[in-house]
Amino acid sequence: MQGRPPRLRRAAAVGACLLGSLGAWSSGARAQTQTQGQVHALQARGQARVLEAVRLAPAEHVALDGRLEEVLWRRAPAADAFLQQEPVEGQPPTERTEVRVVYDADNLYIGALLHDSDPDGILGYQRQRDQELDSDDRFMVVLDTFLDGRTAYYFETNPAGLMGDGLVRNTGYARVNKAWDGVWEARTARGAFGWSAEIRIPFRTLNFDESSAAWGINFQRTVRRKNEELVWSGHRRNQGLLRPIHAGRLIGLRDLTQGLGLEVVPYGAATWRTGAGIPTAIPLDAGVDMNYSVTSNLRAAVTVNTDFAEAEVDRRRVNLTRFPLFYPEQRDFFLENASLFEFAPLNAVNPYFSRRIGLDEGQVIPIEYGTRLAGQAGANDLGFLQIRTGPVGGRPAEDFTVARVKRNFFAQSSIGFLYTRRAAGAGVGEHGPAAPDRHTVGVDLDLFTSTFLGDKNLQFQTFYVVHTDPERGGIAGGAADRASRGFRINYPNDVWQAHLSFREFGEQWDPAVGFVQRRGFRRSNPIATFAPRPDWFESVRHLEFRFYYEHLTDLDNRLLTQHTGLTLLGVVWESGDRFDLRRNFRFELLEAPFEIHPGIVLPIGAYEFDDWELNVETASHRRLSGSVTVAVGELWSGDRATLQLGLTVRPYPGVTATTEWEHEDVDLRQGRFRTNLVRMLGSWHASPWIAFDGNLQYDTVTAVAGLYTRLRWILRPGSDFYFVYTENWRSTRDRFHTLSRGATTKINYTHRF
Repeated sequence: MQGRPPRLRRAAAVGACLLGSLGAWSSGARAQTQTQGQVHALQARGQARVLEAVRLAPAEHVALDGRLEEVLWRRAPAADAFLQQEPVEGQPPTERTEVRVVYDADNLYIGALLHDSDPDGILGYQRQRDQELDSDDRFMVVLDTFLDGRTAYYFETNPAGLMGDGLVRNTGYARVNKAWDGVWEARTARGAFGWSAEIRIPFRTLNFDESSAAWGINFQRTVRRKNEELVWSGHRRNQGLLRPIHAGRLIGLRDLTQGLGLEVVPYGAATWRTGAGIPTAIPLDAGVDMNYSVTSNLRAAVTVNTDFAEAEVDRRRVNLTRFPLFYPEQRDFFLENASLFEFAPLNAVNPYFSRRIGLDEGQVIPIEYGTRLAGQAGANDLGFLQIRTGPVGGRPAEDFTVARVKRNFFAQSSIGFLYTRRAAGAGVGEHGPAAPDRHTVGVDLDLFTSTFLGDKNLQFQTFYVVHTDPERGGIAGGAADRASRGFRINYPNDVWQAHLSFREFGEQWDPAVGFVQRRGFRRSNPIATFAPRPDWFESVRHLEFRFYYEHLTDLDNRLLTQHTGLTLLGVVWESGDRFDLRRNFRFELLEAPFEIHPGIVLPIGAYEFDDWELNVETASHRRLSGSVTVAVGELWSGDRATLQLGLTVRPYPGVTATTEWEHEDVDLRQGRFRTNLVRMLGSWHASPWIAFDGNLQYDTVTAVAGLYTRLRWILRPGSDFYFVYTENWRSTRDRFHTLSRGATTKINYTHRF
C-alpha cells in the first residue's frame, strides 16, 4: 500500500489502482515470493499466526450467500489451527473450523466453515442486530487495522445470520463497545457439515493505516451446547479475542480504495403526539448526517437538525440510595466512537458525560447541529465534538465543546488530555441570566503490560481533572475544591484478579459537561478475586471467592461510608449455569435527612447494617432460562427483603419474550413501604433485516406505566426505516389514565461516494 497518492488525487487514482491490480495478478509468482518472505519474517520474530489475504482476479466475484462454493475460496490459505480457551485451555477443538480471507479493491471478504459433528445441535436463536449471543453458536472476528495492539473493529454472526459489530478498546478489562454500527453484510448457511458464514466489509467502513504492510486479525468460535470457546491466536485466558495485542497477522493487502471517503445520510421524520396538556400535532422534520474521511484513519462528521426518535428507552430502576443513578447513552451520534472520549476508564470519574448534551432531566433539548472528528493520527488518538443546542422552555441556546487527545507509547500505554467547554447564549431567560462559560481540563495516564511475570496483565492508571469556577472564573484559586484525582493498580488475570484504587473529589466538584454522583470525599477500594478451576469436579468450570472493601471519608478523614462484601461461594458450571452466595456489611453516616420513600425520612446519624444475597442464573442457551436474586437483612434503621425474578423464553428462532420483576419490602423505624417494578420485553425478528421490539414497564413509585415499541427495517446496510410508538399511563385506584401517546416514522438512506 506504499506509494499510494494522497486524498486529493484519490478519485483519479482508482483507475490506476485497478490497472495496477491486473499487473500484480499477472506477476503472481513475484507477489507470492514477497508474501512468503513476510510470513517467514513474522514467524522469525515469534509471530506464529499469519494469514495471507488473496486478491480476487478482475473476473472473480463473491456471491454473498453464506456458502463457500466459489473456487476462489479454495485458492486462499486457511486459518484452522484453533485451540480451546474454554473449557480446557490449550487443548485441540472438538469441532473443526476453517477461515479464509479474500479481497478486491473495495471489499474485504471473510469466509468461515464451522464444521459440526451434530448439525441438529447448532443453536441460533437471535437475529436482532447487536443482540448478545450468550444463547447461540457464534463466529467472531477482530481487525486491528492500525496494528497497534490497542484498538480493533469487532464483527460477529451466528447461524441465524445476525450481524453484530463494535469497537474494541483495551482499557485493562477486555470489552467491546457495540454502539458502533458499521456498513457491512453477513450471510450464513447450514448443511450436513455444520454451518458456514460469508462476511463482506467495505474498506470505506474502516479506518486503517495505508502504510502498514499487515493488519492484526483474530477469530473466535463458540460451540454453545458445549460452552466451548475456540480462538485462533492468543488462546490463553489472560489473552483472548478482545486483546488485540495477541492477534495474528493478516498480510497480502495492497492497492485498497475508500472512494472519495464521503458519506451522506439524509433523514425524514413525521411525529404525532397527544395527551393531557399536549396539543395534537403532526410536525414533519428532516436533517442530514455527513461523514468524510479526511485521511484513511481520521473521519469527520457533521449532523444537522439531529433526531433521536429511534433511540431505545431507558430501563427504569428503583433507587434506594441518596445519590443519582447513572444511565448509559442511547443516542447514535454520541455512541459513535464513544470509546475515544473515555477518560480514565474504570475509575468512576466522568468529566465528560454525553447525556448532559441535549437532555435535561428527561426533557429533550433540540440539537441544531453537531460536528465530530475522530480517529488516529500517527501515535495519537483524536476526538473532537462541537454541539449547539437550541433554545427551549426559556433556556438559551448552548454550545458544547469536547476535545480528547491520547498519545500512545510503548506497546499498550498512553497519556491523554481532555477539555470540555459549556457556553450559554447571551440574554436573560426564564431561568435568569445566561451562565458564564465553564471549562474543564484533565490529564490521565495509563501504563499497561501483558508480559508482567512472563504472561500476566498489569495496569497502572492515574488522573487529575479540574474545572473553572462559574462565579470567579479561571482555574487558580481554590482549585483543589474543584478537582478530582486518583490512581488505580489493576491485575486482571485468570485464577487471580485484583485491583486497588484511590479517588478524591473536591467539595465543589461539578464539571459542566460531566456526571456527578457524590463530591467532597476520599475513597479507597481494594478488591481481590480467586477463581480456581477444580479438576476434581468435572461439571464445574470454575469457583469464585471475592473480597470487596470500600472505605470512604470526607476531606477531614471522617468516615462516611464503609462496605465489606464477601462472595463466600460462586460456582460456574460447564453448562453455563451460575450460583453466588454473598455477605455484605455496611456503615453509612447521614449528614442530612434522607427521604428514602415519599413521606419516610431517615434522620441524621450513623447506621450499621448487613445482609445476605443469593443469586442463581440458568444458562441462556436453553429455550427457557431465568434468574433469581434474593437479598435479606438489615437496611438503615430496619430490615429489607429483596426479590428479583427474570424469565426468558425463546420458542422459535427470532422470537424472544422476557419478564422481569423486582420487589422491595422495607420496614424501617420511620415507616414501612413496598415497591414493585415490572418489565416485559418482547421481540420478533422475521430476519436479520426486520425487527420488532417492545418494552412495557411499570413501577409503584411513580405509578406510571410506559410502553415503547419499535419496528426497524434495514433496507440495505446503512439505510433504515423506523416506526416507533410510545404511550404512558398513570395508575389510580381503579384504572389507568392515559398521560401521553405518540408515534414517529423515520427513514434514513446512506449514500457513499
